[in-house]
Amino acid sequence: MNPIQFVSTEQLSQSLDDPNIKLIDIRPVDAYNGWRLMDEERGGHIKNAKSLPFKWISYMDWIEVVHAKQIRWDQRIIIYGYSDEECEKVASLFQKAGYDDVSIYSHFLSQWVRNAQLPMQHLARYQQLVSAEWVKEVVDGKVPHTHPGGNTVICHSHYRNREAYLSGHILGAIDIDTLSLEAPETWNRRSPDELKKALEEHGITSETTVILYGKFMWPDNGDEFPGSAAGHIGAIRNAFIMLYAGVKDVRVLNGGFQSWKDAGFEISRVDEPKKKVVDFGVDIPAQPQLAVDVPEAKKMIEADDADVVCVRSYPEYIGQVSGYNYIKKKGRIPGAIFGNCGSDAYHMENYRNVDHTTREYHEVEEQWKELGITPDKHLAFYCGTGWRGSEAFFNAWLMGWPRVSVYDGGWFEWSNDPANPYETGVPKEVSIL
Repeated sequence: MNPIQFVSTEQLSQSLDDPNIKLIDIRPVDAYNGWRLMDEERGGHIKNAKSLPFKWISYMDWIEVVHAKQIRWDQRIIIYGYSDEECEKVASLFQKAGYDDVSIYSHFLSQWVRNAQLPMQHLARYQQLVSAEWVKEVVDGKVPHTHPGGNTVICHSHYRNREAYLSGHILGAIDIDTLSLEAPETWNRRSPDELKKALEEHGITSETTVILYGKFMWPDNGDEFPGSAAGHIGAIRNAFIMLYAGVKDVRVLNGGFQSWKDAGFEISRVDEPKKKVVDFGVDIPAQPQLAVDVPEAKKMIEADDADVVCVRSYPEYIGQVSGYNYIKKKGRIPGAIFGNCGSDAYHMENYRNVDHTTREYHEVEEQWKELGITPDKHLAFYCGTGWRGSEAFFNAWLMGWPRVSVYDGGWFEWSNDPANPYETGVPKEVSIL
């Protein structure tokens, strides 16, 4: 086994674009995205670094994650983080896994972030994807970095499953059923009047800082309501609708309730009362461009500067299954680009890490690029009823892509109209990645 080498700032800066070198950032995903967890001068990660948090080394499938990130044995591995001790532990794991050329860069805080000439990258809207530690500061009555001050409402999202909330939630969080913001008849967002009433009943105005999260409870397609166990997708669905309505500061807890548990913070079982407000404050929708309905979706499919993106599983996309126990017709919208969510309607494996945090955004962007999904177009993401489409939308919105929407009706609304065309089978050109 070769000894672990240490590289200098000069050596690293000269090798950032070398395809034979893989730079590994082992800090928490939130630091990678842009949060300055050690009060460093600049937030984000070194250009071209991959995110592989130290936290993950305790997972049995750590090496599978390494391979999934296309970190090859024939590449030189350079590891950096906040702690040399943690870097050395990860470096040792790489060596034990058969990686021969492993080095450590130990000057990230002392040199790299202090030199504005050295390139770093960050998620454009990283502030809207918060850590459990950030939420804990809010719970403790503090005003953490990037918080505008003023009223904050923490929402534990669920779909007709208050037991998910009552069995354990973040201190001070109220529960919000997705049904309060979307109608089961269509699964589309509710009317402006209904949204206004629901948001006011939950104590939310356009000026409220809203923190949303859900609880992953192992969804099972055999259940009557599988979505009741997919709470965090529901939370991001609620985030989309709140943005559409006009809430100016919508935050999502990265990783949902799992991140709160992993941080070891106190869990409450108190049924917190909702504190109704008098007026939402602006006309709904304040951001109508975030939602696309059938007429506009049809125009986008025909347009050169727009695409409708199908965020469903491959079996749904080719018409093997509908994906839902309440949708009979199978198939896809002709002309829609495949956006590959993962295994089924209630999982988002291709957009999530092993700890349920949002996947490294460079990987999402690269996956989309290979599928032909690019930021120069107006993109409308859809799925069966809006949840997965909302999560894909949220990824693009976090990345700062300028024209992104949710086609709210999705396959449910499209397939219910016999006049709408549809396709099944494998298209001539499709990649399932």
